[in-house]
Amino acid sequence: MTTTLWSATVLVCLLMYVVLDGYDLGVGVATLFERDPAHRRHMLESVAVGWDGNETWLILLGVALWAGFPLAFGTLLPHAYLPMTVVLFSLVVRGVSVEMASQAPPAPRWTTAFGVASLLASFAQGFALGTLTSAVHLRGDVYTGSAFGAFSWFCVLSGLTVTAAYTALGYAYTKYKAAGLLRDSAARRGAAATAVGGVLLVVLLFAVDTTAAPLNLESPGRAFAFAGLLLFAAGGGVTALVTFPRRQEPGPADVLSLGGLVVATVSVFLALAVTRYPVLVPPDLTVDSTAGPHSTMVFILVGIGLNMPLVLAYNVFAHRAFAGKLDTAGGHS
Repeated sequence: MTTTLWSATVLVCLLMYVVLDGYDLGVGVATLFERDPAHRRHMLESVAVGWDGNETWLILLGVALWAGFPLAFGTLLPHAYLPMTVVLFSLVVRGVSVEMASQAPPAPRWTTAFGVASLLASFAQGFALGTLTSAVHLRGDVYTGSAFGAFSWFCVLSGLTVTAAYTALGYAYTKYKAAGLLRDSAARRGAAATAVGGVLLVVLLFAVDTTAAPLNLESPGRAFAFAGLLLFAAGGGVTALVTFPRRQEPGPADVLSLGGLVVATVSVFLALAVTRYPVLVPPDLTVDSTAGPHSTMVFILVGIGLNMPLVLAYNVFAHRAFAGKLDTAGGHS
């Protein structure tokens, strides 16, 4: 029962991070394609109010994995050491650049640093996820592989897919928050990013069976759940594609593209979790074999359980406090 709760905790933290910091990173990547300095400035400011709360889910994810499944954490970290180093360094640069650009506008160099760091963090996160499909070399409980051993073409494909998905989320959020020309530009580019991300995802799902972690669809229950979740993902993606370029006045309907992509993202991750559970690290490190001591798991689960509602409350507060469309004059409407 405890290991199941820990698995659910890790999955919830992962999904919250991917959705919340996903659009955050995606907005950063999108600034690299925007030529208008004023638009870039508005895009940065749209995430400046909540980026710190979004990234807190990554900390909770790391703590939950470290405390609940120490063997898996100790194996995954050196296995994906280099891409994770890039992720952490890029997130630090993003945080500094957001604050510096907000305090000393227009700060074009800091805005560029924000975009480049967002791109590197997005690609490195996808790359790190791709390393989970490579066989892990262990001697007893000790990782004996190389920090370069997990690099493969599939990792690159995974990195590109995650980057495209984050970029689509970023454009959806920009459309939701912006008005005028910036909203129209986000709608056009968001539809293109969604289409590219969808194609890359299909290729990735077909290619994963050539890795050391093929999809486990042997039981009818798994196959049915996997197919159903992918249908939800397809529905969310189609909703985003249809509503992104739709000509309409700014209003509540602008959230449809973002909502569709959130449904698609969550559904894809749940579908992949269905095919992998209970394996955490291929080929045979499972939830039960990597779980920590029961007393430790219960103690830390209380701490994580108390912090998750607080972080969620902060996310809700930040988004409600700064709700509404961006005002091109610099305020909120």
